[in-house]
Formats: sequence, structure tokens, C-alpha cells
Amino acid sequence: MDGAGTENTSATISRKVFATTHLLVSLGIILAADQFLKQAFVAASIKFPSALFGMFCIFSVLMILDSVVPAAATGMMNFFEPAFLFIQRWLPLFYVPSLVVLPLSFRDIPAASGVKICYIVAGGWLASLCVAGFTAIAVRKMVKTEMTEAEPMSKPSPFSTLELWSWSGIFVVSFVGALFYPTSLGTSARTCLPFLLSSTVLGYIVGSGLPSSIKKVFHPIICCALSSVLAALAFGYASGSGLDPVLGNYLTKVASDPGAGDILMGFLGSVILSFAFSMFKQRKLVKRHAAEIFTSVIVSTLFSLYSTALVGRLVGLEPSLTVSILPRCITVALALSIVSLFEGTNSSLTAAVVVVTGLIGANFVQVVLDKLRLRDPIARGIATASSAHGLGTAALSAKEPEALPFCAIAYALTGIFGSLLCSVPAVRQSLLAVVG
Repeated sequence: MDGAGTENTSATISRKVFATTHLLVSLGIILAADQFLKQAFVAASIKFPSALFGMFCIFSVLMILDSVVPAAATGMMNFFEPAFLFIQRWLPLFYVPSLVVLPLSFRDIPAASGVKICYIVAGGWLASLCVAGFTAIAVRKMVKTEMTEAEPMSKPSPFSTLELWSWSGIFVVSFVGALFYPTSLGTSARTCLPFLLSSTVLGYIVGSGLPSSIKKVFHPIICCALSSVLAALAFGYASGSGLDPVLGNYLTKVASDPGAGDILMGFLGSVILSFAFSMFKQRKLVKRHAAEIFTSVIVSTLFSLYSTALVGRLVGLEPSLTVSILPRCITVALALSIVSLFEGTNSSLTAAVVVVTGLIGANFVQVVLDKLRLRDPIARGIATASSAHGLGTAALSAKEPEALPFCAIAYALTGIFGSLLCSVPAVRQSLLAVVG
């Protein structure tokens, strides 16, 4: 009996070691590919988003393998599955840094401009939702394609008590260590990194475990950002440095001296690369509902970009701020790539506006869709993802799993089409002309 128990324990440990190694290798390859592409594109002075190019390459390889050696495509999907699930599990964390440093980002923006931005973001989300949803309904009535079962989407595992206590331990030890030895890891940013990162992770784990009724008004991302700011505030008070320097250490934007926020945002490129796997998995669904999906995404993306430019001009928002919020409905990684194509933009504002748009969608999308009487799962999924990207997708699919595949595809395609569109100089010039 003891021998059998020991054998089972050894087998369990072996499986866990193999699973961890599999995750580290697959995730490491994706992160390394993202870094290589970034450096190659910078060296070649190519302004097109490097991660988007990588995504197209991965998707093309999968499609070629599927047509020539289907087993090889399946093997490739299985190999990268742990990395894909890891990215999906922690996705909201990669959006958080822009919210944490919001006090620094908005400091130089006049209050009147801030109010105008809030108006554009809230009204723009609702308008984009309506345009995408009703476009999908109109096209569905024309093509009359019946909805069939989509490929099941893998769900990440829930957080464990062990994870909670492990991150709590890291937070306490690193917080105390940074307090007594402020530059023990070389710089203050590196020394603050462990406790600021663990405070962000802890906020997300706790926020994810809250009851659904509370999460409606207190989204896990808000909990996440709040826990990070409170940790920074506590450290600033205890060390006598104040809040601003600690927030500066959270997101340094210096590759040689990264903060916790820089580490988290470093995963944004891998999020784009992972789109290739979700698109390949749902390739049959995309082919079957191509008319609804592509028409809705294209119309919604065009509307979002040009309506934001026009309304910004009409309400008298500064041109540089208007351009910074143009990609409000596009996921953070690609939104940052888009604004980098324009001059004089505020990338911190871009990231914050994108996250706030997602939070608005996450909190109100179901109620608004019901009020608009958009009951078709395809229309609901496309409208949600096209207007509120990943955060809206996560909120809707948690209660309406049948809409998840359409959310996932529209979420990816909105970012892809928006990036392709803004990579065309004539389109950028036309947007700037509208902005004034």
C-alpha cells in the first residue's frame, strides 16, 4: 500500500514537473519570438506592428500544415496550448499598469479636456456597440446562415489557495525588504518590482473570487489597480518618498530598469501572437459566418476611428489628445502600436482610455444588449468584442458561453483590421484631417 502510494506521489510530481516545463518552454518561445520581431522591426525601421506580423506568420504556418499534414498542425496547437491558456488566464493583468499610473498620466491634461474624453469614451462605446450589433443583424438577415456548434474553447483553471498564500508571502517579504534596503536589487525600480507585482497579482486573484453581484460594480481589474495603488501609497508613506516616485518605479518604460508594470505590459505582444491560435481553432466558424463577422468588424472599426476623430473636433478637444484616443475600441497592445504611427500622442492616455472602455463594456454590455433587443448570440458576441475588446468579451462569455467564439474572433479581427487600416498613410492623413 505504501509502495503504491509512493508510486502515485512520484507520478503526480512527474506530471506537475512536465506540465510546468511544457508551459515554460511554450511560453518562452512565444515571448522570445515577440522580442525578436520587435528588435528586427526597430532595426529595419518598420513601423508596422511586429506582433501582428508574427501572428499572421503563425496563422499561415498552421493553415499550411493543416492542409498538408493535419497531424502536425494539431501537434503545434497542443504544444502551445499551455502558453495560450496562461495568456488567457492572466490577460486582464496586462491591461492594469495604465490604470495604476493614471494619476501621473492625467496630471497634465486640463479638467475640461478630461470631461470631454470621458464623454467620448462612454458615448463612443455605446455607439460602436450599436453599429456592430445592428450591422451583424442586418447581414444575418441577408445571408440567412444557420448557427452551428462552434469548437469548444478551453477555459483556464481557477486560482488556488496555494497561489494566494504564495503571492501574499512574496508581497510581505519583498515589501519589508524594499523598505529597509531600498536599492538591494541595484535600483529602486527593481527593488520595488517584487512587492508591486505581487500586489497587482493578489488584487486580481482576490477580485476574481468576488461574488458576481459585487463584480458587476467592482471589476477584478479595478480591484487589481486599487491594490497596486494602495501598496504604492503604503510604501510611499512608510519610506517617506511619497506616491509619485513609487508609481514612477511601477512603470519606468526603461528596458534596462523595468518595473512591475513594464513586466506585465511586456506580455502584450504575446497576446497578439496568441490570436493566431484562437483564429485557427475557430477557422470553420469564421468561414461559415464570414459575411457577418467581417462586415460588422470592418464597419464598426471604421465608425469607431472616424467618429472619435469627428466628435473630438466638434467638442473642441485638443488634436493631440483626440489622436491619442482614436483606437479606444482596440486591444491595448495594438492600440499602442497604432498611436505610435502618429506624432505627439500620449501613449499612457491611450492605454488608460482603452482599459476604461473595456471596463464600461464589461459592466454594462449585457444590460444594453438586452435593452436594444439584440438576442442573436452572433450579434451579441461581435457587438461586445468590437466595442469593448477583451474585457467586454470576458464579461459576456462568462454568462453566455455560446457567444464566446464570436467574441474571440471579433476581438482579434477588430485589432487586426484597425492596425492594417492605420498603417496606410492615406488613412492616417484622412484621420488627421478630420481631427483638425
